[in-house]
Amino acid sequence: MKRSIHAFLFAIVLGIAGPGVQAKDSAAGADDGVKVDKMSSVRKLVSEEQVEAAALQQYLGIKRDAGQQKALAPEGHPQLQRLRAIANKIIPHALRWNERAAQWQWEVNLIGSKEINAFCMPGGKIAFYTGILDSLKLTDDEVAIVMGHEIAHALREHGRERLAKSTLTNAGAKLAGIGASLLFGVDPHLTDGVAGFGAKLMVLKFSRGDETEADLVGLDIAARAGYDPRAGIALWQKMGMVSKNTSLQWLSTHPAGDARIAEMQKHMPSVMPLFVKARGTQTPPPPYMSNVKGIAPIP
Repeated sequence: MKRSIHAFLFAIVLGIAGPGVQAKDSAAGADDGVKVDKMSSVRKLVSEEQVEAAALQQYLGIKRDAGQQKALAPEGHPQLQRLRAIANKIIPHALRWNERAAQWQWEVNLIGSKEINAFCMPGGKIAFYTGILDSLKLTDDEVAIVMGHEIAHALREHGRERLAKSTLTNAGAKLAGIGASLLFGVDPHLTDGVAGFGAKLMVLKFSRGDETEADLVGLDIAARAGYDPRAGIALWQKMGMVSKNTSLQWLSTHPAGDARIAEMQKHMPSVMPLFVKARGTQTPPPPYMSNVKGIAPIP
């Protein structure tokens, strides 16, 4: 019995328990756009409420610290208004990927820092650092790609899945003793410590599969909102140029590379029609022009 329980739990940790895990998933009611693997069932071992509560506490702490350092952008800041305007266009198209997102209290803030970083925490709490806007000279389309990517991590519950796997891994011997209860319902004691994971939410290292999924879902969301998905290619070309001269915090958890750009290019036929439709015209859009020398027009 104990061996079979361990085998079952090991399968869950790997995200392969039960049939259909590798089936393709798309936005609710959408036959167009990108298709990605279904979300791992392992995330259900940690409640949405606990993860979102932990995220909120950490987000409030980040805002408080930024405020004390006079680094939190005031309401009238033009870059903050720009970010919120982009978010207002993107978020309605994000909800189709996760019904719960309609209940989130979405929030966007800007933090003054040279750090090249941005994030969206579970529950829709978004922050950009001025460093990513200034150092990369992001166009609105490129901001939308970054924002869409980060929102996609929250929508696809990658943080919840990572915390659930961490909970199972750290539980160790405790799992054997409560294995039977896991088969019929989650032991509440397993998730007692999830609130303490708030400090980990900002440093979670997502898998390569998570990153690819966030790229694709982010492209889908941005394109539906009327932002050019080809900006994603220009964005990562910029990242490659800047990373040669400085260490990027964002790249520590968002690996770049030619393979990533190639994956985006492969899925352009799925997202470009969304962008064309959002533009309200069937006229093919002109090549995407970045604002940095060295990046060729993207047809």
